[in-house]
Amino acid sequence: MKKLALLRHAKSDWSDARARDFDRPLNARGVRGAQAMGEYIKSTCLRFDRIIASPAVRVAETIEEASKAWGHSFPVEWDRRIYLASSATLIDLLRELSGEPESVLMIGHNPGLEDLIFDLVPDDGSSPLREEVEVKFPTATFAVMELAIERWADLDERCGKLVAMKRPRDLDPALGPTLND
Repeated sequence: MKKLALLRHAKSDWSDARARDFDRPLNARGVRGAQAMGEYIKSTCLRFDRIIASPAVRVAETIEEASKAWGHSFPVEWDRRIYLASSATLIDLLRELSGEPESVLMIGHNPGLEDLIFDLVPDDGSSPLREEVEVKFPTATFAVMELAIERWADLDERCGKLVAMKRPRDLDPALGPTLND
């Protein structure tokens, strides 16, 4: 059994229409959301053998803010392939993991992370949280899947169970959607 946790980057700033998508930073609500999620993840006592992340600015800032709240910085493996990746690309990347870590945290973007959940977790009622993802997987959402595999190379569709999911608005209603979202 392997564990895969996913964290979508926090809310980014769209105020500079000329900025490249890759370079967009977090907005003020995103900073608060990343901090709240960092505190939440700390409270779960989950430990990760590997942390892999998109190098996009909004992801790096999400990690920075979450780490401050967590009270600990972590070594992150930056992988450009995660940036705006499809689920198929994310699965390929996970299959390539060396060293057979038991627990991995991947930090990236939608729609790839959401689609990864849809591909790994069967739509058969065994994971009721999957329906929550179908509604929306908002920014700074954290999800944990248990995967019925012994090796990452064996990762295949429908091998997972979504066992936890927390959105920023679950922690603080002020971090929920606004009319501008």
